[in-house]
Amino acid sequence: MCSAWRERPVLACFPALLFPLQSTMFLVGLSGGIASGKSTVVAVLRELGCAVIDADVIARQVVQPHSKAHQQILQHFGPEILLENGEINREALGSIVFSQPEKRRLLNSITHPEILKEMLKQVLKYFVLGYRYVILDIPLLFETRGLTRFMKYTVLVYCDPPTQLARLMKRSGLGAAEAEARISCQLPLEEKRRWATHVIDNSGDWEGTRRQVLQLHTRLEDSLDFLWARLAVGAAAAGLGGLLFLLIRHFIS
Repeated sequence: MCSAWRERPVLACFPALLFPLQSTMFLVGLSGGIASGKSTVVAVLRELGCAVIDADVIARQVVQPHSKAHQQILQHFGPEILLENGEINREALGSIVFSQPEKRRLLNSITHPEILKEMLKQVLKYFVLGYRYVILDIPLLFETRGLTRFMKYTVLVYCDPPTQLARLMKRSGLGAAEAEARISCQLPLEEKRRWATHVIDNSGDWEGTRRQVLQLHTRLEDSLDFLWARLAVGAAAAGLGGLLFLLIRHFIS
C-alpha cells in the first residue's frame, strides 16, 4: 500500500485537475489478477484505438537513472540494488520489499507520487487529442482504492480460480503450491469483482473474451454521460466563433 502522507498531496490535486476534464471525457480503471489475462484485454482495446495508460510502464519509466525517484531509491536502499548499467535491479529490490512491509511502504512513498504525476500528464494529452474516454491500466487499482474515486467506471478482467492457477503454473513453470502462494498475495478476484462496475470473464477462449471487450467498448462509446456538457462546450465554441466572425467583419468594414 502507498504511504498516505506522501500520496495525499498528489491525490489532492487530482479532483481540481480532473473534474474539469471529466465534463467532456471520463476515466475507466482497468485491473485484474495475476494470470487473469489483463494483457489480452488491453491488446484488444489498443486494437480498437482506445487510449490506454499503463501504470506498470510508467512505474519503470519514473525510476530510470538520473530521475528523482531513482536518486531517492538509491539513497534509501543503497547501491547493491543497482545493475551494472545503473538501472534498478527490480528482482533485488522486490526481494527486499516483499519481506519487509516498512521498506515496501517507503518504496511506494517514493514512486507513487511520480507515477500519479506522469499518469495525469498522459490524461491531459488524451484530453487535448479529444478522446471520449481514457483507460487507466492499474494492477493494484482495487487494492489501493485511492484512485477508484476518480474513475467513472472500473473494469475487472476475471477468470475462475482453477483457470487462474493452471495458467500461472503453465506460464511461469511453477508448482501448484508456489503458484497458489503467489495468487494468495493478491486480493482475491471474487472480492475485486464486487467492486467493479464491469467484469470481463476471461475464463474461456480468446474469441469469447474479444466479444466481451467489443461489447464494453460499444457501451462506453455510446454512453450519454456528460453529453450535456459536450453540447454546452460545442455551443460555447460555436458562440465564440460567431462573435469572432462579427468582430472581424466589423473591423474590415
